[in-house]
Parts: sequence; C-alpha cells; structure tokens
Amino acid sequence: MRILLVLLSLITAVPAMADELAKPELEFIFKAFVTLDEPHELGNTKYGKRRIIGINGGTFKGPEMQGVVLDGGADWQTVRADGTADLVAKYSLKTDDGHVIYIQNSGIRTASPQVLARLAKGEPVPSSEYYMRTAATLEVNENSPYAWLNKSVIISTGRRNADSVELDFYRVK
Repeated sequence: MRILLVLLSLITAVPAMADELAKPELEFIFKAFVTLDEPHELGNTKYGKRRIIGINGGTFKGPEMQGVVLDGGADWQTVRADGTADLVAKYSLKTDDGHVIYIQNSGIRTASPQVLARLAKGEPVPSSEYYMRTAATLEVNENSPYAWLNKSVIISTGRRNADSVELDFYRVK
C-alpha cells in the first residue's frame, strides 16, 4: 500500500503539458545544379579512401531566390570500406540580386555495391536507388533579405550525375 501511495504522489507531481511538441515540417528553399571537376583521388588513408572534387559552377532556383553557384568550392569525400561516402562540401552561391551565400554541406551517400559501381562509372542512376542526404549550414550577411538562412536548420536530398550534383534544399520548420 505504501508503494502505491508513493507512485501516486509521483504521478500527480509531474505537471501535465498543455500541448505536444511541434512536429517538424519541411519547406522547399531551392534546387541547385552544381557542376563538378574530375575527382582528385588521394588514395587510401588512415580514415578511408580520400577524394576531392572541385565545384566549378552551376545554378540554383527556388520560390524566393535564384542565382549561380560560384567557382572555387569543393567536396572533400572519405569513402568507407563498405562504399559509403562521407561528404563535406563547401561552396558559395550568388543570388541574382547580388548577395553571396556560403554553404557548408555535410552528409552521406550510400547504396548497394552494384549501385555504387554504376555511380562510379558515371551511369545515370535514379535517386530512389541510393541514399544521399546532407545537413547544411548557410551563412549570409545579416542585413540581407536572406538573413533568415542564418537561423534555420537546413537539409538536402541529392542526385549524383556524371559531372554534376542536383540538390534540393529544405528548411526544417
């Protein structure tokens, strides 16, 4: 009986919440077409197979912004023993109204060995056959009309093409 009273006192001591936690939703921001240089293969290192892929241009377009991908960025990849690629890309966008946006995009691309082999050959592979997801940090001048990007959690889903990458960026609401 004493245990039952202790349990009842604990249950009544926990305040009831008036509402549930907000469930995240995704808001489409833009689609980027990023053109790439040939990969520079460093070979196997203590962390895995390293490669660097230069970013040399492209475009992006969404409901509230559009522009170009600036030359000069890169994707630094580490390929694990199972073929999964850890992706770390850093590059910049320039909006049509002149604002520069810095992106640091980290994530993974993984699939079956057969699909990864097709991607490595540059064959077109439907994005539904592999997993390519990233978490992005975007930085822009705090006085620009895009300053809201500085305070947003952003994710993307992607497709690898022979000499480019397509990425759809979403703000987590």
